[in-house]
Amino acid sequence: MLTAILFVALLASAWIWRNQSGAANPRNTGAVQVMSAVVTQRDVPVKLTASGTVSAQQMVEVRPQISATVKAVHIREGQFVRKGDRLFTLDARTEDANLSRTEAQLTKARADLMNAERNLERQRELFQRGFISQAALDTAQNQVDGLRGQHGFDQATVQGSRVTRGFGEITAPIAGRTGAVPVYPGSLVQPNGAALVSITQIDPINVSFTLPERELAALQQALAKGEVSVSVVPDPAEQQVQKGRLIFVDNAVDTASGSIRLKAEFPNADNHLWPGMFVTVSLAPRTLTGVLTVPVQAVQTGPEKKFLYVIGDDSKVTSLPVTVRLIQDGFAVIEGEDLAPGMRVVVEGAQNLRPGSVVSATKARDGEAKAGRTAGKQ
Repeated sequence: MLTAILFVALLASAWIWRNQSGAANPRNTGAVQVMSAVVTQRDVPVKLTASGTVSAQQMVEVRPQISATVKAVHIREGQFVRKGDRLFTLDARTEDANLSRTEAQLTKARADLMNAERNLERQRELFQRGFISQAALDTAQNQVDGLRGQHGFDQATVQGSRVTRGFGEITAPIAGRTGAVPVYPGSLVQPNGAALVSITQIDPINVSFTLPERELAALQQALAKGEVSVSVVPDPAEQQVQKGRLIFVDNAVDTASGSIRLKAEFPNADNHLWPGMFVTVSLAPRTLTGVLTVPVQAVQTGPEKKFLYVIGDDSKVTSLPVTVRLIQDGFAVIEGEDLAPGMRVVVEGAQNLRPGSVVSATKARDGEAKAGRTAGKQ
């Protein structure tokens, strides 16, 4: 008998404990556990992304202007040079001799001209006294005019010889990095032969890319207002962003692809960008002002349109149709009637909901909230 009484008491205690724990557990009340976020209003820069190719602003092939042998090579392969730095010295003994010869001819022509001018002055005095005829005076004048012409010709010859002599010293026409050097001291080089070296400008450097033609109007408006900033990521693993500016919009749309070619310039003192590299380009030529945003997970897709589950003050959800204008960086820019900032919407757990469902909501994770703040600052 005592055993039966104890058994009944244990059953009663278990029933009471189960009812009390069930009242404390919200899951047994019918509320659905969800994660929520708030509809926010902010300015959202519309980010455009494309694949780009790094290209040098200038690349020059250095060639000799005279046929000669290489006397000295002053650079190494892959060396950075400044504009005006010596690259090669050629054996210019022939040009030195030609310059000396033309300078001697100029000296003789100058002496002949001075002698003829003195003779012309004497002829004029004799003509004024009547000792010589007009024809004799004209002959002296013609001689001076001819020698002046010869003197000018010899001056031009000397200048040409000096220019030719200057080709014996080959200097860098631009600043940049040198390529392979296929010649050595003693090599014979000619104007119509192979290039002595190529120089590629590295800093600053360009990135070429294309965008759809529908973005052309926004790009033109942005350029009319001022400088358009462009960013590239050379190495996706490092996520190291390089900042530059848009410098070129092509004057025609490519009819085959429906795209417009663009070019941006980047400072490259650290040489992170290299000609021929493929990079990811991003720019934001326009901004959506005062738009409403939610995490992209909050946007649900129905049979006819997209919608949000909005959590009311009574913890019940209602379906609110929306139009998505933009999805970017994990957030959606939305429009819809009766949509207002501050509304709390369901982000996770919507698969278990119907309009009118009661929910028990927790706030979005810190990472998602941080992403929202970041998107608002871009």
